[in-house]
Amino acid sequence: MQVRHILQGKGRDVVAVTGSATITDVARILTEKRIGAVIVKGADGCVTGIISERDLVHAIAAHGAVALSETVCAHMTHGPETCVESDTVEMVMEVMTRGRFRHVPVLGDGERLCGMISIGDVVKTRIAETVSEAAALRDYISATV
Repeated sequence: MQVRHILQGKGRDVVAVTGSATITDVARILTEKRIGAVIVKGADGCVTGIISERDLVHAIAAHGAVALSETVCAHMTHGPETCVESDTVEMVMEVMTRGRFRHVPVLGDGERLCGMISIGDVVKTRIAETVSEAAALRDYISATV
């Protein structure tokens, strides 16, 4: 299965901020939207970074309450790993596991952001594939007996 199939099911909406947003702004967005990361876009609209719940925790651990008023640029992950719609779910899962991160921006034509997938999306897809394969095998075995 490909990344495009995940996006067809979950949608292509992506929450993004600029690098000048504060850590407090991001914490509020993450809480309100019930998501784990937001994309950071530059003035040209391209992905410049990603900031996750983990990044917020690291910022507060390193700088205390002062971090809440600091900008996203100071704490985001610059140049995050990305994928394209034609990448396989298995390939993205491997990248996420190796890199130890849970969110991957999806780029479409012209390197423009067209979605984001999480490890939860990937796991849900893999479970559905496994269940489908098991059912197909059961049907095959039943038909040959």
